[in-house]
Amino acid sequence: MNSLARLNATYSDPEKIKDRIYARIRPDLERIEAEIDRHLTSSVPLIAVVGRYIMGSGGKRLRPLLMILSARLCGYQGNQDAPLAVVFEYIHAASLLHDDVVDKAEFRRNHPAANTLWGNPAVVLVGDFLYAKSFLMTVGYNSIKILRVLSETTTKMAEGEVLQHIHADNLEINEEEYLEVINRKTAVLISAACQVGGIFGGANEAQEEALRLYGHHLGIAFQLIDDTLDFTGKLEELGKPIGNDVQEGKATLPLIHALHHSPAEEKDQLRKIFSADKILPKDFEHLQDLVIRSGGIDRTVRLAMAHVQQAKDLLAIFPISPSREVLLDIADYVIHRRI
Repeated sequence: MNSLARLNATYSDPEKIKDRIYARIRPDLERIEAEIDRHLTSSVPLIAVVGRYIMGSGGKRLRPLLMILSARLCGYQGNQDAPLAVVFEYIHAASLLHDDVVDKAEFRRNHPAANTLWGNPAVVLVGDFLYAKSFLMTVGYNSIKILRVLSETTTKMAEGEVLQHIHADNLEINEEEYLEVINRKTAVLISAACQVGGIFGGANEAQEEALRLYGHHLGIAFQLIDDTLDFTGKLEELGKPIGNDVQEGKATLPLIHALHHSPAEEKDQLRKIFSADKILPKDFEHLQDLVIRSGGIDRTVRLAMAHVQQAKDLLAIFPISPSREVLLDIADYVIHRRI
């Protein structure tokens, strides 16, 4: 039985997991949405317009939710967590705006990308505003420790962007190098959300480290599943055309695995298709077939499952609680979403 089959057998009804998660987090989601809108104010109207556009384009608010759940897991019971949680959504949105400019993206979550509507300069500058606003909001919590985590996180994210740029169109990137890119681009912010939630909630050192690592493994798994969906998903699910990563010259783990585990003739075919100026639909279908037959999808799913299990194991340090159950459910759902 391959990993996809095992996954479907293990989680026979992922919609039940999703429904259970949303039943428990709906009040928190409502608080997050209210804070997102409240802080998107500026004397420059375009900032609010572009900001609300990217914020309203279908994000799941995973990062702020993780911060709130992590704080509650550590005993926090107040209402001052939501503004701090929103910081992680603003940083995430800023990174998306900048990504779309760098990648010359036309769509984001089934909508025209902001840069196609307002142009690259405006979108880059609004992304800068969201980064600056995030730190301004954080200063109000008077925590050097939290500010240090956010500073280190945004620095690593910027390094991840540069690493991805260096490896653009590089099919020879190895698995270790690729995992470092996705750690810095995706996992580090999810990890920081969990760690900061722990700090805010009064976690001890062991609990803070467990939450940091929980977020790290969850973030890696999240990106790995996204990698598989670029070959197996659908436009309406992804919010971008299938094969978008390949078209943008990004070699993700399924493709990297295929290159290292295919016969010489198929390796040449992979390189030829990947290096083309524009990949035609029939060529991408051939690429899909080569990736699937090489075990690239199976390898990526297996690795994602391993990271999810590590994330779940780290929560054993905490006593049983509704927050811990939701964090366990989120780990399960991250790996199964849209498969």
